[in-house]
Amino acid sequence: MARPVIALLTDFGVRDHYAATMKGVALGICPEVTLVDISHEVPPHDVVAGALELAACYRYFPPGTIFLVVVDPGVGSSRRGIAAEAGEYKFVGPDNGVLSVVFDEMPPKKVVELTERRYARPTVSRTFEGRDRFAPAAAWLAKGIELSALGRPAGPVSRLDLLQPRIEHDRIAGEVLRVDRFGNLITNIDRKTFERLASAEGRDALEIRVGPHQVSKVVSTYADASAGEVCALFGSTDHLEIAANGASAASQLGLGRGAAVQVTRRA
Repeated sequence: MARPVIALLTDFGVRDHYAATMKGVALGICPEVTLVDISHEVPPHDVVAGALELAACYRYFPPGTIFLVVVDPGVGSSRRGIAAEAGEYKFVGPDNGVLSVVFDEMPPKKVVELTERRYARPTVSRTFEGRDRFAPAAAWLAKGIELSALGRPAGPVSRLDLLQPRIEHDRIAGEVLRVDRFGNLITNIDRKTFERLASAEGRDALEIRVGPHQVSKVVSTYADASAGEVCALFGSTDHLEIAANGASAASQLGLGRGAAVQVTRRA
């Protein structure tokens, strides 16, 4: 039987003890678990960034993986803690929308509130529920308990209102959703939407603008552009991104999340 896997995604960083403490709690409950760090470098309190980071990677994990996601600006407030089963995976985290992009792609079969005290630490801190509520719940799931043992059915959960690209006859209007550590501007325009507009005349007949800047060409990989040249391509998440070969497009263009992106047919 394969060892259970818990994958962690937080905004805790690695300077402090927070991420390691959650791992210690999980190992104390389920010593045989494999712990995988997705990232602990989500910008502090940035629920949207956490949701997008999770959505970019979850499907590449083995079936049965439990995702422990703690990006939680509402820690200690009345927001709920939840656990969910969706597809072949389980998820544990705050009910603040951080799981909603995954749930949009893969509607959950079951969601419960983390209300059963026996599956939390005896005292739950108002400032570190990751340690006292979320990590124990994930570890007990790895240990083999049923999701329903963690608490009552949750009903509707919080969703993020992420902007979808607007599609018109000869234009797609989107925006930059995130900037990765290489400075690539990753947009909400997926390949299928882009190709639908390009299908008649081909990609060369399309013009791409991000903010006030025109992007000269669409390439297959970063090396197809000249050193430092700004280009567009479809990255690993199959979304249009604006990049610069060997440089940061975000710095070069002075743009970040929320920048407008337009794809239009040339006149």
